[in-house]
Amino acid sequence: MSNFIVSARKYRPLRFDDVVGQQHVSVTLKNALKNDHLAHAFLFCGPRGVGKTTCARILAKVLNCENLGEDHEPCNTCSSCDAFNNNASFNITELDAASNNSVEHIRALIEQVRFQPQQGNYKVFIIDEVHMLSQQAFNAFLKTLEEPPSYAVFILATTEKHKIIPTILSRCQIFDFKRIQISDMVGHLEKICTEENIKAEKDALHIIGQKADGALRDALSIFDRIVSFSGDKIAYQDVISNLNVLDYDYYFKVVNTFLTSDSSELLLIFDDILRKGFDEEVFINGLAEHIRNLLVCKDKKTLQLLETGDALKSKYQEQAQQSPLAILLTALDLCNQCDVDFKQARNKRLHVEMALIKMCYINQRITAAQQAVAISTEKKTPDLSNTTVSTTPTEAKEDKKAATPPKMEKPKSNAKFVPASRLISPKITSLKSIQDEVDAEVKSVEEVDPPSLDILNEAWGKYIGTVTSPSARLALKNAILSKKNEQTLLITIGTGIAENNIRQESNLPDHLRDYCKYPHLMIEYRVNPDLAPKTEKPEVKKPISQREIWQQMVQQNPLVDKLRETLDLRPDK
Repeated sequence: MSNFIVSARKYRPLRFDDVVGQQHVSVTLKNALKNDHLAHAFLFCGPRGVGKTTCARILAKVLNCENLGEDHEPCNTCSSCDAFNNNASFNITELDAASNNSVEHIRALIEQVRFQPQQGNYKVFIIDEVHMLSQQAFNAFLKTLEEPPSYAVFILATTEKHKIIPTILSRCQIFDFKRIQISDMVGHLEKICTEENIKAEKDALHIIGQKADGALRDALSIFDRIVSFSGDKIAYQDVISNLNVLDYDYYFKVVNTFLTSDSSELLLIFDDILRKGFDEEVFINGLAEHIRNLLVCKDKKTLQLLETGDALKSKYQEQAQQSPLAILLTALDLCNQCDVDFKQARNKRLHVEMALIKMCYINQRITAAQQAVAISTEKKTPDLSNTTVSTTPTEAKEDKKAATPPKMEKPKSNAKFVPASRLISPKITSLKSIQDEVDAEVKSVEEVDPPSLDILNEAWGKYIGTVTSPSARLALKNAILSKKNEQTLLITIGTGIAENNIRQESNLPDHLRDYCKYPHLMIEYRVNPDLAPKTEKPEVKKPISQREIWQQMVQQNPLVDKLRETLDLRPDK
């Protein structure tokens, strides 16, 4: 068996300049070494696989390097650096707090702090996963961390800074490591491919970077797996098949189909995706990400946010130019709503298919909305082409009288009110459309007369006849109706339980609005304890004695007393 070394170990950085994506940490540490402002305790925190332990080891190596240059990088040739690279340095101690988290382990570490370094100037203690230490171990470590010897330097690393007690945080110089960008990962993987004589497509490396989710160590692990699968040539198709990633071409096809309103073809594409073993939720999230990328391509300023290869980027730009902004925004909203309700849906496939069918009708709904706006605008614009100018005062007066339209009565609307949230219409595409809807809503409120209290009581009685629950029916019967204002119905009940019983009748508000033909009716509840039904307390009977019981028996049957005399008995007191 060959001595294979994984890429995460083989290409672990040995210098600050080799650390990927953490230049802010490298520059700060090098400047601190240059200006002799080095702290005695550091805390490196951030997500996994971003270089925390690597930077800690490089800093420990720099502190004892015998040939430190002006760039403050380790030489990797002196005896101290060589001993550290071979895991044989006595001046550097690494402790894994995940498995050594008790007070005894910290006391043993504190005991080592007492001894000065045998070679070099500093004794460095690296504690990885420091958040795993127990509360007692933290307390035992406090004093040494606050006032260590001049030759001791502590470097703590953690992925969960919020679990570290504040007294430890206040004694450390904190460095926050960030997630590594995909472009930095791709550049690092390209260097490794050059070293290993591997030919790789840039789009394939981008997929590896996206799958790693900001962790370079994960990207290197995935890279090793792909190399084992495909050899010295890494193709895009090999990566997506090995990592079970849905091909970008499917998302491009999906967008093209709902742009052309071809619902049948869209359902067939979705069926093909499911047959290949992909989950519905993975697909809908991937489609949302694809639409987001198309929106990013709409503006040159945001084009830099697209983290893909050059070939794929041009493909995104081409489809973005063909996709109207209103359709993309509405489709993205449908994807988001589908993802939010996905876990509650019993039939997952049907739930996603409904969202896809709605996308196919976005274009038609937008066209219909635009035509309705155009028609309403034409009706509001008067036609002055045939207007004549009167020459005499009499003619002018007659023209004015003829031009005055007759007064019309307010039409009573019998249409059922439908909330806007229940419509399957595309999102508003302009501020004018928003203002038109607001004006229409205000106008509809003004045109409909509010119902009287008699009509409300009549609607209330009709609804009571449909209720089957005895408790709800009793609560409805005992309620008192009044009008708080023209649009608000005030319901007064006696107890909070009765209020809950009425509130559980979810059909009651719609019934009142439909019956009264007033869709803007508001309902408020008020509890008045004086209206609660009065219950009489049962009369508590006093206990009676044995003699009183005997007297009652004698009154009911006198022969009982004769029996007592015959048997010579005496009743108890």
